[in-house]
Amino acid sequence: MNHALRRALANAKMTETQLAEACGVDVKTISRWIANPTRIPHARHRWAACEALGEEETALWPTAVSSALKTGPDREIVQVFPYRSAAPSSLWRSLITKAQKELTFAGYTNYFLWLEQANLAGALRRKALVGCRVRFLIGDPDSPVTRAREAEEGVPLTLSTRIAVTISELERLRPVGNIEGRFETGHVNLSVFRFDDEMIVTPILARRVGHDSPMLHLRRSQPDGMFDRFADHVEELWVRGRNIWEATEHGQA
Repeated sequence: MNHALRRALANAKMTETQLAEACGVDVKTISRWIANPTRIPHARHRWAACEALGEEETALWPTAVSSALKTGPDREIVQVFPYRSAAPSSLWRSLITKAQKELTFAGYTNYFLWLEQANLAGALRRKALVGCRVRFLIGDPDSPVTRAREAEEGVPLTLSTRIAVTISELERLRPVGNIEGRFETGHVNLSVFRFDDEMIVTPILARRVGHDSPMLHLRRSQPDGMFDRFADHVEELWVRGRNIWEATEHGQA
């Protein structure tokens, strides 16, 4: 029996029928998932179940993840999603919750985080108050790089508007301390989010917005591996960046 799945259902106060509706499968399929621990649902159904239950895939179907792992230089890759929107929001919440020392959000706007993560400000405030360093690296809304990317995306909700939302949210958190923000444009085509020794990386494709781009979930396991290379990239941009508080106070953003 898949005891982890049964416990997750109980914790979420969901019935098998309700989970079946959330995953778009027959209720008998859910019963088979529970009865047979070696039965691995299709990826899209696993992700839907994790989203509905607020659990990570590794907790419910650990063999589905372990079977996809490599033993070579790419062993730091935990999961791969063809679209960022395909990843369960519970993954993001779990990574934020587990982080103790560092949370770095180097997305060009980070807008989706405020939209998809309930009371993100409260979670970040609690982290900062217990000593976790929280950093936001966002694009300069007045930069030619931003304007060029806006023209390429061609969507009504522009980058500069999305950036303004993040600036507004960070302004409310400013009195907390230990929460920093800087402007940089070197990551307009690459978003990197760090949670201690875990990381989410999204390479932004041409004419695509972030949620429509592929996503990697990484976990550090070696020096100078994929994790460290992306971390070094973010640190370089951070050093080059401008403090958003100083920039906004001088009317530059």
